[in-house]
Amino acid sequence: MIIVLKNTATEEQITSLRGEMSEMGLAVQDIHGENTLMIGLAGATEMVSEDSIVRHEFVEKVLKISEPYKLAGRKFHPKDSIYEIAGRKIGGGAFAVIAGPCSVESEEQMLSIARDVKTAGAGFLRGGAFKPRSSPYSFQGLGLDGLELLKIAREKTGLPIVTEIMSQEYVEIFEKEVDVIQIGARNMQNFPLLREIGRTGKPVLLKRGLSSTIDEMLMAAEYILKEGNNHVILCERGIRTFETATRNTLDLSAIPVIKKRSHLPVIVDPSHGTGYWDLVYSMSLAAAAAGADGLMIEVHNQPVKALCDGQQSITPYLFSRLMRKVEKVHEIVAAADI
Repeated sequence: MIIVLKNTATEEQITSLRGEMSEMGLAVQDIHGENTLMIGLAGATEMVSEDSIVRHEFVEKVLKISEPYKLAGRKFHPKDSIYEIAGRKIGGGAFAVIAGPCSVESEEQMLSIARDVKTAGAGFLRGGAFKPRSSPYSFQGLGLDGLELLKIAREKTGLPIVTEIMSQEYVEIFEKEVDVIQIGARNMQNFPLLREIGRTGKPVLLKRGLSSTIDEMLMAAEYILKEGNNHVILCERGIRTFETATRNTLDLSAIPVIKKRSHLPVIVDPSHGTGYWDLVYSMSLAAAAAGADGLMIEVHNQPVKALCDGQQSITPYLFSRLMRKVEKVHEIVAAADI
C-alpha cells in the first residue's frame, strides 16, 4: 500500500502518520517521487482502513500494490539501489566483481588467489569457509578456521570478503567479521535464517534457489528487507532444469526481469550456473551484456587439485583475460543510449 501525500502536508503531520502506521505493526518507508512525497506500507495492510487514511486532509490518495513483495519492488523504491561496501560500489551502473576459490583450503592458497584477483581488477574476495555439500562425505570446509584465513587475506590485500553462512549459530560472528554475508541457494528459503540476517544490517548476497522462481527469490529478499536490512544483492546462479549438458541452466533472462520488478542489484554466478570452467568466459560476457551489476566467479590457482568445484574454476591467468574483456562489454552497455 502507498499513501500519496499532498504538497501541503507538514512534517508534523507526516511524522504523526508514520507513527500511527508503525503502531499497527506495519513497515513504513518514505518514497520520494519527482514532485511528490509518498509513504509505503508493508505487512498486514489488509487490516488498514483506506477510508480512515484518506480522511486525513493532507492525504491525496491511497494506492494498492498487487505484488506480494513490497520492499523489494520498484513501486516502493523506483530508483536503483546503490550500496557502498568498504569503498566499493554495487548497483546503479557500478560493475562489481567478486572472485576467489569455492572453498578456503590454506593460508597460502587464499593469499595467492586474493593477490591475483585484486591485480586483475576484482573488488571483492570470495571463499567458502563453510561448504554445503550434497554428499556428507565431501569436503565440508574449514569452518571458523577458514574464516580466519579469509580475514588474513583481507588484511594483506584490502579486499572485502564474501562468504556463505549456513546456520543461525554463526550470525553474530559473521556480523562482526564478514563484509558481505552470502545466503546460498540451498538456504534461500531458510526463513528463520533470513530473518536473523535481516536484523544485522550487514550487506547480504542472496543466491537464487536451485529451482526457485524469480518471484520466490524476491519474496526471500523481502524477509530480509522486512527486518530492516536494506542492503540485499541478488544473485542468479542457474536453476535446475531437464538439461544435462551443464550443471545448471543459467537464466540470463532473469537479469532484465528482476531489474524491471526490483530496485535491488543483481549479479551473476556463471561458475555454478554452468559447472564448467570453459563456459565461464562466454557467460560472463553475456551477463555483462544483459545488464548485470556484477559477477561472482570461482578462481583457483590449481583447479585440478581443488578440494571443491575445481571443474568450474578458472585460473588467475584466464580471470585476468576475462576482466579485460568484461570491462569493455560493461562500458559499451553503460554508454549505449537504449
